[in-house]
Amino acid sequence: MTGAAPAGDASSTGGRLRRAAPTGLLGAMFLMATSAIGPGFITQTATFTGRLGAAFAFAIVVSILIDIAIQLNVWRIIGVSGLRAQELGQRVRPGLGVLLAACVVLGGVAFNIGNVGGAGLGLNTLLGIDVRLGAALSAVLAVSIFLVRRAGAAMDKVVVVLGLLMLGLTAYAAVVSDPPVGQALRETVAPSQIDLVVITTLVGGTVGGYITYAGAHRLVDAGISGRDQVPAITRGSITGILVTAAMRVVLFLAILGVVAGGTTLAADNPAGTAFEAAAGEIGRRFFGLVLWAAGLTSVIGVSYTCVSFIVSFGRRLEQRRNLMVAGFIALAAVLFLALGQTPTTMLILAGAINGLILPVGVGILLWVAWRRADLLDGYAYPRALLLVGVLAWLVTLWLAWSSISQLGTLVT
Repeated sequence: MTGAAPAGDASSTGGRLRRAAPTGLLGAMFLMATSAIGPGFITQTATFTGRLGAAFAFAIVVSILIDIAIQLNVWRIIGVSGLRAQELGQRVRPGLGVLLAACVVLGGVAFNIGNVGGAGLGLNTLLGIDVRLGAALSAVLAVSIFLVRRAGAAMDKVVVVLGLLMLGLTAYAAVVSDPPVGQALRETVAPSQIDLVVITTLVGGTVGGYITYAGAHRLVDAGISGRDQVPAITRGSITGILVTAAMRVVLFLAILGVVAGGTTLAADNPAGTAFEAAAGEIGRRFFGLVLWAAGLTSVIGVSYTCVSFIVSFGRRLEQRRNLMVAGFIALAAVLFLALGQTPTTMLILAGAINGLILPVGVGILLWVAWRRADLLDGYAYPRALLLVGVLAWLVTLWLAWSSISQLGTLVT
């Protein structure tokens, strides 16, 4: 069963589909990028930069390389097949897609609680309003996007605008913090220390769980799939990866400049401390805007993607997709308000757990590329690309295995 577009997206007629494709491709790129740059990633980057300093550059580079290898394959396999990841899993072995969907959705719920909290904290920092009120307002805004007639197009525009805003403001903070770029570059090739738990957590928080599939599922829902779309699929995945990598690097440099200058980051809001130390009051306000944008786009990304894992199991579910996305967002908001605080530890642990389940979904897709050409409409999958994907998959297996016994260090 191929993925159907949500209400308001491209219709089955060729003309409307072609007109929707450019917007859908851009939206898929930024949905992938902004999903990978949520409050969890911001929290992880600040926490681990404070702990490792310039040595964290090595973990950043490793995560980017793994991201490139995985996303190029995920986009190509899902895009060519026109099937979502869980649908491919079901074709490989009945029940496998259900297992994958369950893992992704459960991880997504944990992430989304933190995303709602991050958006609330962002509005608190930006405007001074109560965190719980900010979280509720952000959730209402996110829900409203999926209640309009052309929900898919509205989502695409929101993630593109907010993604560019985050990148611009963080780049400003990176410039004014004056980071030791030379030291960071040396640490990328000759790290003074390597922490496997940190790398696994970072990989899980930036390419694990639902994040792996956000852009590719949006691509299919926008009607951009099939062998003839390989050039567009490749272009979209590469551009999305570059945007994601740029944001990771500038955020790391912004925080590194402050840490290298001797500032101790606050445990409850390490990234906010860094922005304020770098640029004073305006830096604090910028951080609030960045965190709010990251939280809102991630709430949208995780909700949309998790629901895309559910709707293929029933026609009625597909028909109620937008309402289900709105309900997923509302659930996260209710759970956050019930918890009563921004779960910083939950954000970090969710990234670690996603890093542990990452090899499962990627392994399924790589098997399809290797052994199931029938699911790719006979497409001759590039062996070099498959090899790169398998190598990245082996690295994720090793990282997951190496860090299982060390997860306790994340909360100490």
